[in-house]
Amino acid sequence: MTSSDLEDLCFHINAKISSIKKCILLRNIGEDERRKAALHKIGNEVILIHELLNKMETEVKQQEKLKDLLKKIQNTAERDQKEAQHLLEHIPPYLPKPTQSCIAVPTGKHEEQTKAVEPECAKKPARETKPIKEAALITTEEFESVPAYMKGRLTYDQINAVVQEMNKAMVAKYKILSQPLKSMSVPVRNLYDRFMEEETKDTRGIFFFL
Repeated sequence: MTSSDLEDLCFHINAKISSIKKCILLRNIGEDERRKAALHKIGNEVILIHELLNKMETEVKQQEKLKDLLKKIQNTAERDQKEAQHLLEHIPPYLPKPTQSCIAVPTGKHEEQTKAVEPECAKKPARETKPIKEAALITTEEFESVPAYMKGRLTYDQINAVVQEMNKAMVAKYKILSQPLKSMSVPVRNLYDRFMEEETKDTRGIFFFL
């Protein structure tokens, strides 16, 4: 046994002896009637402190679990970031690269080739759709200007409801007329043919429905 081990053993024995002396002293004090109330109060405080320490220990354990979870999430995010950066810096050369729809040919001796390529690259202009003109709803001022004998036939809300239904019918008709023929079903195609039969030279460019 070395000298350091002997010193540790002596320190441990002395600590035990000191603890025993304190227990004997406290036991003697506990027999004193004047100090029992104080010792009882101290005992209650110790119990409360013990419960508080247990709660703190539980909270510390929860915080440690949360810290470990956040650390795992951080490590995962850093790994994904490194992988994304690696992919960005090492894009395979065989992948298709973004190109313009039409590549301009240098002017000069290739001018004739440019003229030949332009019609192929030019996109067909989108079919312009003429906005459908809807009937405007009447205002309260307009309704008040109607003669009294006519106000009793329809209310303000009823008139605007009729106008809205007319607008719905108008929009539905010209929505069908603007559709490509190939995309139409049989019932829609029948309506289309009927609408076209109603057109005359006097109705060209005018919105109407029957």
